[in-house]
Amino acid sequence: MQTTVFHTPQLSEAQCDWVQSEIGAVPQQGDGYLTCRHAPVDGSTLDGLREQLACDVNSLPPGFVGSEVRLIVTDMDSTLIAIECIDEIADMLDLKPQVSAITESAMRGEIDFPTSLTKRVALLKGLPVSDLQRVYDERLRLNPGAETLLAYLKQSGVKLALVSGGFTFFTDKLKQRLDLDYTLSNVLGVEKGYLTGKVEGDIVGAQAKADLLVELTQELGLRRDQVIAVGDGANDLTMMAEAGLSVAYHAKPAVQAATHVQLNVSGLDAVVHLLKA
Repeated sequence: MQTTVFHTPQLSEAQCDWVQSEIGAVPQQGDGYLTCRHAPVDGSTLDGLREQLACDVNSLPPGFVGSEVRLIVTDMDSTLIAIECIDEIADMLDLKPQVSAITESAMRGEIDFPTSLTKRVALLKGLPVSDLQRVYDERLRLNPGAETLLAYLKQSGVKLALVSGGFTFFTDKLKQRLDLDYTLSNVLGVEKGYLTGKVEGDIVGAQAKADLLVELTQELGLRRDQVIAVGDGANDLTMMAEAGLSVAYHAKPAVQAATHVQLNVSGLDAVVHLLKA
């Protein structure tokens, strides 16, 4: 049998009847979502449910038990937070269109992440470090539902790791502010208060994200099915492949096609539904 989650607080009686006609089961009320158990269905059936009901609908992989999850590893930019930090930094230099174009190309998987990051950071040479604080203070916002998710994880004893191709300037501040368990990201070169246009040390890219997920899984003594990975770009796919459940959050089509769960309407609080279902 397959468990399917409807990420909506309620469906009408007519909608429930229609769902039953499509998959042979009636959705049951959960805490802010609905769920049902039924014979396995294909992706096209799920797409039809999503379109007809105008909400996110996801089937969980066999063997996944949300209550047993003990680690979530999530991307930062456009996933936990609502911006791409490097694009907003570039805006301080009136270079946002150029940097955003490289960002988008990398997220679609058209160029590799290390190359894209090197090109983008080079464009930031000469920017005062004080402008990074402006981005954090004036532009950085958590995505909808993030605080609800984080509160539930704390309450349930689930660890959270923030892994990012972005920068320690932001992940360090978020770790302290949100009381995160682990962070991993890139270090921007700084000289005399200005960015050098280079990244210090090894670049944190797709493999580094995946490596941290595997390391934490082993360190915490977890099974693969006790780990969730959340992301939105091609740079997250290697990490997602190592998790028991992969969640594409408002992601690029190539990422959605390669993941277990796709959230395109809901906020991050919908991840709580997966843990409770």
